[in-house]
Amino acid sequence: MGIAYNLVPDAPLGGSPLLAGLIVIVGFLLGLRLCHRVRRRRHGERVLVLGSSPLGRQVVEEIERRTDLRYQVVGVVDDAENLDRVIETTLPDRIVVALAERRGRLPVYPLLESRARGIVVEDAAATYERLTGKLALEAMSPSSIVFSADFQVSRPHLALSRALSLLVSVVGLIVLAPVFVLIVLLIKLDSRGPVFFIQERVGLSGLSFRLVKFRTMHPAGRSQSEWEQDNCDRITRVGKWLRRFRLDELPQLVNVLRGDMNLVGPRPHPVTNLGLLILVVRNLSDVSGDAIPYYSLRCAVRPGITGWAQIRYGYANTIEEEMEKLRYDFYYLKHMSFWLDLRILFETARIVWTGHSSAAAAARVGRPDRSVDWTRRSGRVA
Repeated sequence: MGIAYNLVPDAPLGGSPLLAGLIVIVGFLLGLRLCHRVRRRRHGERVLVLGSSPLGRQVVEEIERRTDLRYQVVGVVDDAENLDRVIETTLPDRIVVALAERRGRLPVYPLLESRARGIVVEDAAATYERLTGKLALEAMSPSSIVFSADFQVSRPHLALSRALSLLVSVVGLIVLAPVFVLIVLLIKLDSRGPVFFIQERVGLSGLSFRLVKFRTMHPAGRSQSEWEQDNCDRITRVGKWLRRFRLDELPQLVNVLRGDMNLVGPRPHPVTNLGLLILVVRNLSDVSGDAIPYYSLRCAVRPGITGWAQIRYGYANTIEEEMEKLRYDFYYLKHMSFWLDLRILFETARIVWTGHSSAAAAARVGRPDRSVDWTRRSGRVA
C-alpha cells in the first residue's frame, strides 16, 4: 500500500483499508500474471513429455516443426518412477502425459503435486488437438465419445446455423445471378457436355441427396475414380479457374435452400465411397480394437458447402488423406459453435477472393521431412 500511495498520492485508498488492500493485492497478482506471460512468450513454454507412445511422438514432432508455437521440449521420459527427479531437473511449465498404457503406470502423486505448483498437466490427445486443430481418432476410446458432452449438438446453434444458411442462400442466388449466367456461358463455350455436375452424396442422418456443382471436367465415357489426382487430365480450362476460386460450388446454394446442406459443415461424401470410409473408420481405433462407428457422428449434422477440413486441409486424393480430413471434421463436430462457423466462412471468403488455399493446407504439399530423432530426444533425460 505504501508503494501505491507513492505512485498515486491522490488515490482514494484511505477510506476503506479492506478495499485498499484488496485493490493492491489484485493489482499485484495481475502484475505477476503479466510478467509470467511475458516470460513465456520471450523464452517459450517448457514442455516435458511423459511417455513415448506414437501420439507422444507426433506431439513432439509438431512442436519441433512449428517454431511459431514458442514451445520448447525439455525432455521425454518413459520411466514414471523418476518423474520427480526429471521435473526438478527440467523445470517444465507443462507436462504432456503420453503413456501408451496407464494402468498401474500413471504417477498420480507427482502429477498432482505438479498441478499444485502451477505446472499444467495435459493429456497428449488434448495437446495434439490444440496444436493441430484435429482429433487423434486412434487414441480415442469408446467411452470418451459415448459419455462426452462435447459432441452434443445444441438446438439454438442448429436453429441459428440454419437461419443463417437460408438467408445467405437466398441473397446469394439473387445477387450472384449474373455470375451464374456468365459461368454457364463460359462452360458451354469451353467444352461439350452438361453445365451442371450432379452426384449422389451422403447427408443428414445418412440419407442421400443429389448435390449440384458446375461441371469442371470433360464427361467420362465410363466409371472413373473419385479422387481428383486420377482425373487431372479431364479438367477443362474453365474448370481449372472455377476450382481455384471455388466457384464450382456456387450451385450448392440450391441444396442449402432445399434443406440438404448448410453453409458450414462436414463436406458430404459420395455414396460410392461411403462403404469404404465406414470400413476404414471402424478399424481405426488401436485402443480397443472394436468396430467403433465414428462415422455415424459425422452424419449428425447437415453437410456444408465449406467446412473446417476444407480450409485446413483442402482436397483429398487418397484414402489416407480422406482419413486426415475426417480428423478435422471430428474436431469441428466437437467444438461446433456459431463463432467457429463465422471463422470458417471468413477464411473461405479469403480463399475465394485470393484464389489461394490456407497456409495449413498449402504446407502439407511439398513439406520437408523434419521428423525428430526420437532416440536422441528420449535419451535426453533418461
